[in-house]
Amino acid sequence: MVLPQVNRSMHVLVVLDHPDPNSFTAAAARSFMDGAQAAGHSVELADLHAEGFDPRWSLADIEADDGGAPPPDVTREQDRIARAEAICLVFPLFWWGMPSMTKGWVDRVWSWGWAYDQLDDPERSLQRPRSGVLLVSAGARSDEMAARGYLSALETTWIKGTFGYFGFSPRKLEVLFGAKGSLARRQSLLQQSYRAGFELPSPGGDGRTT
Repeated sequence: MVLPQVNRSMHVLVVLDHPDPNSFTAAAARSFMDGAQAAGHSVELADLHAEGFDPRWSLADIEADDGGAPPPDVTREQDRIARAEAICLVFPLFWWGMPSMTKGWVDRVWSWGWAYDQLDDPERSLQRPRSGVLLVSAGARSDEMAARGYLSALETTWIKGTFGYFGFSPRKLEVLFGAKGSLARRQSLLQQSYRAGFELPSPGGDGRTT
């Protein structure tokens, strides 16, 4: 696949949540990274399961919010984020939300006083702007999710809410609908993932996109 390159070179952090390296979700992450590298970006993979990240919120996390030192695993992830101009979270849709590993990574790493210090303005963050993508594999069809309001609920929660506090600007929800479909369907979704990496916009755009 050959697409015209349009954006400056960036360092891209890809955060993968799936225990099976042979899963479709892992394949989507690889396709996204291939696209980003083809566009001239450098890529760093955080494979949360392979690396043994602990998603459990603990007393040490609470103490860090109160001014204590962050746990070492949180500091490591924050250092990765500091190196990146763009971030892509790759995970399967679980009960119309994030799996526990992704949710724990978000809760623990994007902490109060480091990522944000207020809740009134979702467009204001303590972090510098970073281009952000949520690459989410879903078994459901797009018409099913739209008709039942699930897609708009995800966009409200993640795009209009959560990830603005973290400085994701612009940010995009890229849902891979029908990920349990035919081989042809899956190949099409992997091409969609590749394009999402290749066409990754530079940071500091107009904020939320869908």
